[in-house]
Amino acid sequence: MTAPVFLIDDDKDLLRATGQTLSLAGFDVRPFSSAGEALAQLDETFPGVVVTDIRMPGMDGLQLFERISSFDRELPIVLMTGHGDIPMAVKAIQDGAYDFLAKPFPAERLVQCVRHAAEKRGLIMENRRLRSAERDGDDDGFPLIGQTPVMERLRHMLRQIADTDVDVLVTGETGSGKEVVAGALHAWSRRSGGNFVALNCGALPDQVIESELFGHEAGAFTGAQKKRVGRIEHSSGGTLFLDEIESMPLSTQVQMLRVLEMREVTPLGTNEVRPVDLRVVAASKVDLGQPDQRAIFREDLYYRLNVVTLTIPPLRERKEDIPLLFNYFARKASRRFDREVPIAPHAVLGHLRDHPWPGNVRELSHYAERFVLGLEPSEPVPAKPILPMGSSSLPDRLERFEADIIRETLTECGGDVQQTIAALGIPRKTFYDKLQRHGIVRSEYAERR
Repeated sequence: MTAPVFLIDDDKDLLRATGQTLSLAGFDVRPFSSAGEALAQLDETFPGVVVTDIRMPGMDGLQLFERISSFDRELPIVLMTGHGDIPMAVKAIQDGAYDFLAKPFPAERLVQCVRHAAEKRGLIMENRRLRSAERDGDDDGFPLIGQTPVMERLRHMLRQIADTDVDVLVTGETGSGKEVVAGALHAWSRRSGGNFVALNCGALPDQVIESELFGHEAGAFTGAQKKRVGRIEHSSGGTLFLDEIESMPLSTQVQMLRVLEMREVTPLGTNEVRPVDLRVVAASKVDLGQPDQRAIFREDLYYRLNVVTLTIPPLRERKEDIPLLFNYFARKASRRFDREVPIAPHAVLGHLRDHPWPGNVRELSHYAERFVLGLEPSEPVPAKPILPMGSSSLPDRLERFEADIIRETLTECGGDVQQTIAALGIPRKTFYDKLQRHGIVRSEYAERR
């Protein structure tokens, strides 16, 4: 069974026939003879589609549409209507109804319409679930989002050690979120009122990193025109985050080992020893516990740092968390670029599921930004088959040509009925007759606008 369908019609014969058509197509059909009965069982958590007749005693289909829209405007509602009610159905579509079916309608047209509506509802519900999970995981503004056991353990460990002064070594691949973990340790600790000072050891030349870390006095070396407070001293009372510590020069490692052991620093150009109160969080993209990966990194410094080690798994090992992170970054990008977050279509969800994400969280965040900006294809573009001459009759080829023109015009007009009719130069009734004959669902083009 696929999505549930609430089917409402006061005509018992039509209710039974329509329900049978949808049931044979695999839908979980729940028939109702009145709108009131169906409404009593509907709320914003309903995961399916509503298909309702317009003309019914008591509450009619349009009134039902208005009531449903009051608590969930994204619930797809398909209206079944006689010829005389088409103008009312068109107005309802402009107000947010998903689509309408003019009686009598082909069974395949009904199934196609409901199937598309169910797919849309599924995407809406999935995005709602992701937003809810994001809010649960995005504690204190840090995207430590994840429902996998490994992420739950990581958050638990962070909570356990955050308010202690123990030094921490964080390991993980490039882009996996090591600085986010360090930031969470700082934010969740009693040191959160102090400075969070970050330094990438691999981004600074050897002759600069020593001054950056330890500071210097005026005249300590050529070009040192004034006193500079180093990162270590500046982080006193807070947290010092040393990223890519495996890249730290050997000579600086010796000095850093003394800082960790004595909790004091001596700036360049002075003999004055200054006490510091800091917690060090170091990060490495290699396993420093393995001699072949440690290279020239001092073993004693590794063991001094390795009081507590936190390992962040790559995204490919926690695929269930990828949609949650994607939703977080998409919403963040929407605020940054002042754009609405589009509903993620199947092509995007498939990419999230199948891509190996070698750049981990950083790569995913960039993908989410491109998605919000409309730079990622929403659906794969199928190649149009080239039919050999004589493969079909002239009337058949003319029918396909006409359908293609209508689809192209709908696309150009963003699904707007008035503009499309004007561009095609045909009467409104002829337009809807052709939509029905060719099985074209107008609302699909409105969504692309």
